[in-house]
Amino acid sequence: MNATCRSLALAAVLLSICTTPAAAEDSIKRPFSVGHRGLVQAAPENTLAAFRACLSLRVGFEFDVRRTKDGQLVVLHDPTVDRTTDGKSALAELTYDELRRLDAGAWFDSAFRGERVPRVDEFFELLAAHASAATLIAVDLKETGNGIEEAVVRLAEQRKVLDRLIFIGEAIQSADVRSRLRTASPKAQVARLAEATENIADIVDDKNADWVYVRFLPTVEDMRRVQSAGKRVFLAGPLVVGTEVENWTKAAKLGVDAILTDYPLELQRQLRQPQR
Repeated sequence: MNATCRSLALAAVLLSICTTPAAAEDSIKRPFSVGHRGLVQAAPENTLAAFRACLSLRVGFEFDVRRTKDGQLVVLHDPTVDRTTDGKSALAELTYDELRRLDAGAWFDSAFRGERVPRVDEFFELLAAHASAATLIAVDLKETGNGIEEAVVRLAEQRKVLDRLIFIGEAIQSADVRSRLRTASPKAQVARLAEATENIADIVDDKNADWVYVRFLPTVEDMRRVQSAGKRVFLAGPLVVGTEVENWTKAAKLGVDAILTDYPLELQRQLRQPQR
């Protein structure tokens, strides 16, 4: 069975066990459910297999961007390939052709043997093929500068997927990175970190930030301030990364726009439950 068939089979099984219908009259505004590095409980992280499954299930996800020795933009979290492939090397020491020879799936399960570290443009091609999937995709820029921001934006524009992306990673803390992204395209959606409630006012006034990135549950007043400015809230961090049903529910009731978690299917299922 090839990688595509494996992923579709996985998606079908997960959909059957994780989808719970909700009564329309009980529904509340649902945040986007965003899977950390894909679907890490069911497929190898940052692979096309994981991303296909998410897209088939209408689940958003986050992916990481780094650059190879010969300048290719690829999807990899760590600065080395040691943890998620059968290789042992710093990514910066590998050309793309050398990286492509490594297996990025067998470490997770033998069923995923043959998965490779994908290029960013390969991923955008996959995303474009799932145009009907109403999902939010978070781009975690692990490396920046030397044209990386501009290159990612250009690739997204070519595949007509830029409007589905939110840029995080280095962007949440660096004004220079946010500026380069917005210079590349005014349509690039960019997040900025709020360390605490008192930082939100500055972000509301930041023309280069569309999203407020928080690791705490905002207050009702925080949410009003952000929404009045036409901006949105992205919640990440230890409060929600695990199976945190109580915090997920609180965030949804507050009107948080997206939640990053290792358990996106469980979050999605929770959000579909009738809210009383």
